[in-house]
Amino acid sequence: MAVTIAPETPDQAEVHVLLEQADRRSAGLYPAESRHGLDVATLLALRVRFLVARQDGRAVGCGGYAADDGTAELKRIFVAAEARGLGIGRALLQALEADAARAGIRLLRLETGVKSAEALGLYRRFGYRETGPFGAYGPDPLSVFMEKVLPGEWPASTHRPIAEL
Repeated sequence: MAVTIAPETPDQAEVHVLLEQADRRSAGLYPAESRHGLDVATLLALRVRFLVARQDGRAVGCGGYAADDGTAELKRIFVAAEARGLGIGRALLQALEADAARAGIRLLRLETGVKSAEALGLYRRFGYRETGPFGAYGPDPLSVFMEKVLPGEWPASTHRPIAEL
C-alpha cells in the first residue's frame, strides 16, 4: 500500500467526491445549522492550504487549514470509509501540523461534532484540548471546539513536504 500526502488543490473531481462523502456523513449525524464544512469555492477563496492523501494514486483522504496571523483552523479533514483504519487520518493530521508549523503557525484550532467519535479520539491523542467557540462560531451543543499549540521547531523526522506511509 503506497500512500502519499501532498499539497494539492481542492477543485479536482476526486476531491469533490471525498468532500461529498464527508457532507453525506455529516448530514446523517447533524442538522444543517450544526454543519460547518466549507465548499470548494470557499476553500479556494480563503486560500486554504489543502493536502490530499493518495493510496496507490487514488485520493482517499484530505484536509487543510485556513491561516490567519499565526493561528489556523483545520478544515475538511476526511478519510474515505474504505481507507479508514490504515493510519491515513493520523498521517494526514501529522502532515497538516508539520506543514502549518513550517508556515509559522503556532496555534491550530478546529470545530468538530460531538458524534464524531473517531475524529475526537484522534485529536485528543494528538494533544488537542477542548476550548470554547472561536472566530465566527457561536455556542452549539453539537460542536466541540479544540486547539493545540504547535512546537516552535518541528522535529526533523517529519520536516518534509510529502508524507509517505
